[in-house]
Formats: sequence, structure tokens, C-alpha cells
Amino acid sequence: MKWDGEARRQPGEYNRSKETLDMTANGLTIGALAKASGLARSTLLYYDRLGLLHPASRTRGNYRWYAPADVQRLEQIRLYRRMGIPLRQIADLLDDGHEATAEAILKRRLATLEREITDLRRQQRCILHILEQGELKKETEMITKDRWVAIMRAAGLTDEAMHNWHTQFEEMEPAAHQEFLESLGIDAAEIKRIREWSCRQ
Repeated sequence: MKWDGEARRQPGEYNRSKETLDMTANGLTIGALAKASGLARSTLLYYDRLGLLHPASRTRGNYRWYAPADVQRLEQIRLYRRMGIPLRQIADLLDDGHEATAEAILKRRLATLEREITDLRRQQRCILHILEQGELKKETEMITKDRWVAIMRAAGLTDEAMHNWHTQFEEMEPAAHQEFLESLGIDAAEIKRIREWSCRQ
């Protein structure tokens, strides 16, 4: 689940909602904008609190009213969110107006993605090593903790990368993480320490 409230979409839904937004020549209430964009109403309120997307005015009934320019700004926000850019940096992109600022933010995001891709490739190699070792396990001895650490290091993972690996494993599949640690022949006390360590950010 995305923390900023972006809804999961089926193929074609984004284009349909964009067509709806493009037709809002006179503006939209917050409920209509939420429905048209596929975002939660609470997300739009959050954007308002951050100063990222303010309604142009309010109706006589005190409802937030978003003008066409606001709707267009929301489309830009959604585009940058799909790039993985943090909301506070999106505000800089939209409000600063300097090309150098936008270029610097986008370059930082690209560099972050490249690091994440590199880390994912290392994790992929590690998993392949473990799977290969699992096949050998049928004919040889069980994988031990030391053997597993050696495999991780051979795959190019640093201590920090291994910590991230355990953190993701613990967060996504805690029961499977416990079972995996037990399969390495680690005693209960050390398993507890490892799982607590995995929860530290």
C-alpha cells in the first residue's frame, strides 16, 4: 500500500480518469476530484495540509472547490509520484520554477533508482546462490549460518545490504523468516536477537 494514498489501477483506468479530469472546465469539489483522479479524499486533504495542492476557493456550502489549474497541478503531482519522488520534493519541482532545481531533483531520484537496482541485482544473485545451495543440500550437509553469510558475501552484499535483506524478510514474511533462521541451525536465543536486529531501521 502506498503511503500517499495512490489507488491501485487496472489497465486503462488511468486514461479514463484523465479523460474525466480533462473535462472539468468549471472545476470540481473535493469529492468529485477524488473520484475522478482515483485518489482518496483523505489524500487530497493531506496534500492541502502539506501546501502541495490548495483548492482555488470554497463553495457557498464551504466545500473545497478545485479550479482547472488545480486539476492540472494534481496531474503533475501524480506523474512525479509515479516516478517515486517524495511529496516535499514535488512541491519544490512545482513551485520553484528553476530548471536547475528540477534537474537536480530528477538526477537524485535517478541515482537512487540506480542504487536500488544494483542492490536488487545483488539480492537476486544471493537468492540464486541459496537456491543452488539448496539443491546441493539434498546430497551434502545442511546450510549453516556461516555458510549462508559466506554465500551472501560472495554475491556482493555488504553488512548494510544483509541487514536490509533481513529487515524486508522480517517485515514481509515474519513466520518464513523464523523458519529460515531455524533451518540454518541457529539456536532460539540468537534467532530472537537476529529478528530484533532486523526490526531496527
